[in-house]
Amino acid sequence: MVNNMSRFMLQIFLIAVNIIALAIFGIDKLNSKSRSWRIPESRLLLIAFFGPFGAYAGMLLFRHKTRKSKFVLVPIFLFIQTILIAYFYLN
Repeated sequence: MVNNMSRFMLQIFLIAVNIIALAIFGIDKLNSKSRSWRIPESRLLLIAFFGPFGAYAGMLLFRHKTRKSKFVLVPIFLFIQTILIAYFYLN
C-alpha cells in the first residue's frame, strides 16, 4: 500500500515534468523558427518519455515534430504512463 505522501510526491513530480516537457517543445519550436540552436531529437524523446502529456500537448499546440516518424513514440509513452498511473493508484 502506498501512503498519501508518496502519491502527493508522485503527483508533483509528474506535473512538474510535464510542464517542463511542454515548455521545452515550445522553446525548440521557437528556436526552429529563428534558426537558432536546437534541442537534439534524442533529448526531446527522453523528455517525452518522462513527461508524455506535456510533450504530446506541445506537439499539438506548437505543431512541432508531428511529421517525424520517431515522435510516434510520444503517444505510446503517454499510453504507458497512463497505465502505470492507473496501476499505481489502484493498488
